[in-house]
Amino acid sequence: MNQYCLHLANEATEWENTTPIGCGTCGATLWGGTAMERIHLNEEKIWSGEPKHLNGEGFREKIDEIRRRLLAGECADAYAKQALAPYFSFVHSYETAGELLLSMAELPAEAVSEYRRDLHLNSGVAEISYRMGDTVYTRTAFASYPAQLIAMKLTANKPGTISFTATYERESDPSPVNDSKLMVTETEIDIHKNNAVVTAINDFMIVNGKTAVGDHPFEIRIKFVIEGGTCTANTDGTMTVSHSDSVCIYIAISSDGAAVLPEYPVWDELLSEHIRDFSAIMNRADIAYDYDEALDALPVNERLQRVRNGEPDVGLVNLYFQFGRYLLLSSSRGSSLPANLQGVWNPYMKAPWDADYHTNINLQMNYWHAETANLAECALPLFDYINHYLLEGGRTVAREYYHCRGAVLHHLSDIYGFAYPADGLWGLWPMGGAWLCYALWEHYLFEPDEAYLRKTAYPYIEACTRFFLDYMFEDENGYLCTGPSTSPENQYYLDSNGEKIKAYLCLSPTMDIEIVRGLLEMYIKTEEVLGCNPEQMEEAKAAYKKLPPHKIGARGQLMEWQKDYEEPEPGHRHISHSFSLYPGWEINKNTPELMQAIDTTMRLRLESGGGHTGWSCAWLICNFARLGQGDTAADMIRKLFTNSTKDNLFDSHPPFQIDGNFGASAAMAEMLLQSHTDTIDLLPALPSDPAYQNGSFEGLRARGGITVSADWMDGRVVCCRLHTEKDQRVKLCVNGETMPVSLLAGRDMELLFS
Repeated sequence: MNQYCLHLANEATEWENTTPIGCGTCGATLWGGTAMERIHLNEEKIWSGEPKHLNGEGFREKIDEIRRRLLAGECADAYAKQALAPYFSFVHSYETAGELLLSMAELPAEAVSEYRRDLHLNSGVAEISYRMGDTVYTRTAFASYPAQLIAMKLTANKPGTISFTATYERESDPSPVNDSKLMVTETEIDIHKNNAVVTAINDFMIVNGKTAVGDHPFEIRIKFVIEGGTCTANTDGTMTVSHSDSVCIYIAISSDGAAVLPEYPVWDELLSEHIRDFSAIMNRADIAYDYDEALDALPVNERLQRVRNGEPDVGLVNLYFQFGRYLLLSSSRGSSLPANLQGVWNPYMKAPWDADYHTNINLQMNYWHAETANLAECALPLFDYINHYLLEGGRTVAREYYHCRGAVLHHLSDIYGFAYPADGLWGLWPMGGAWLCYALWEHYLFEPDEAYLRKTAYPYIEACTRFFLDYMFEDENGYLCTGPSTSPENQYYLDSNGEKIKAYLCLSPTMDIEIVRGLLEMYIKTEEVLGCNPEQMEEAKAAYKKLPPHKIGARGQLMEWQKDYEEPEPGHRHISHSFSLYPGWEINKNTPELMQAIDTTMRLRLESGGGHTGWSCAWLICNFARLGQGDTAADMIRKLFTNSTKDNLFDSHPPFQIDGNFGASAAMAEMLLQSHTDTIDLLPALPSDPAYQNGSFEGLRARGGITVSADWMDGRVVCCRLHTEKDQRVKLCVNGETMPVSLLAGRDMELLFS
């Protein structure tokens, strides 16, 4: 297993280039300053607002009128915008917990040399070091999952040289995005409100804070443990450390009562426990293309620039894949909430897009790599959120808004289980919950467990299925329709009395039908295993047969809507109708005509500037991997590194959105291992570029509960290893040949190829 280091040689000049650490519920980002260290703090439930209980009276009647207009071929947007305005709400923002500032002695910049800012991905330890004269200063930081705290140690090679004043602040920087469509501005409140009282006593700083919106309390306890020198608590709530040999800083954050700092006898014990815990998971999986390891000495920003200049560096692919795993492990674990739009990291009171749970791709993309990259337990917070936050809210909206049974979710949510239509017409998209069912089902496919299927996956899959069985209606051709809905955030031109009108709303956009078809399929298969409701299973089977088929348009593309409309934005960031290729499974090598159509679709998108956001580019890489087009996938990785990757490897929408990191990590695994059909396929999308022709991967996961590793030379697999915990027979595709393989529980199988 390679030891991966995300190396930078400069202090962060913006928050989006800081160094992130996290333990699931809490996170911190480090600027690495020499004159001042800024440590932004986060806790997952420091969230504005309150639970919402909205009135759905009259909503269903207006939905029926919109359906009538759409069936008649009319544009319903103007009517819907006015009629539904009272029903569109919004969510509030995930808030920062503030920042701890360590103000050092001011020195001229030229006095600093040998600066390094490193993030050791395998161990989850950040390290900052630099020289001033003959003194070398080092800061080591990590976020401990076992101890549920953030820790930093400051040391130097000379005694008595560590001095600083620690200050807590919670003042909001302006959010970097102010897009009225994508982020609702909370004009009725002061988002810069601090609401924090800081007390310094003995060796503690204690912060008693409240959210800027909603006044939800939280507490931060910061303990300073020094060797040598003095630690002075000041009446203004600051802490002064003078002439110490070393300083350990322990930070606990709680939004549910008092923050608790566990007692540990020594720093070394806490650090060792953290490394054992973190590295045990990180070391399960690896992608290792052969590359010039001398490049590791270069800072990541210089390596990215080399790629932008056309020079190869597949070592960055290895590093980026592990960084995606690192970020998920650090922001989604145990009893935490799932990773939001920024994982768990956010320096703002009012975050971009509220750092919420966007469910028209973003939350789902956060977990695309959880199963394949051997991080299955990191998906458990998502499942807990689905069943304990979204399910009841979804039942309420289904009943009171749509007069349907089951549960529904639209395009975003929050920690209060928000499931209502939100923001505007683009939010009238009832597919969010159905899409989330795919994560529940995939977890079962990767690790078949009937108890999990019954207790965790079935309740939400059944509720979403029940909703759509009630919600869909037949058109004049006997097909079942969804809608009013949208093809997420995209518009089409509708001819109205000779005038071209931009429209969101439609019936049965292709993505709706793709999602519902997969939902019904997984529900039927679930019922076949569990036998909970045979009558409803038959109803689902009948509905499945009445869904409209895919359609191919005049340009050979897979149609995004039921009619071959012209698009105002042909390079739109969403590629929603590619859903059945990835993350779905309906379009595959057994449907060559549809494979060709979706290939044409994506190339038309790219010709018009598509893939211009980080997560959109990541989705395209996943799609080209599924198509087996490794060269195009490699081109898109270069595009991702060139246009949508910050110096610290954060994905940029812009601004930072973590889903691009997660989606691209999933794509990198998908290029090397696929199992969505009845075959485990090795190297299905290996690029022909010589840089990719030699390498290995370890510990990737295939459906059926199979762990797979492989080595290849000159583009051909020379060795693969498979492990399973149950006896099973599988089909394995290696070097273009498909063969049956019998696996025995608990035993590794190694296969060699000439």
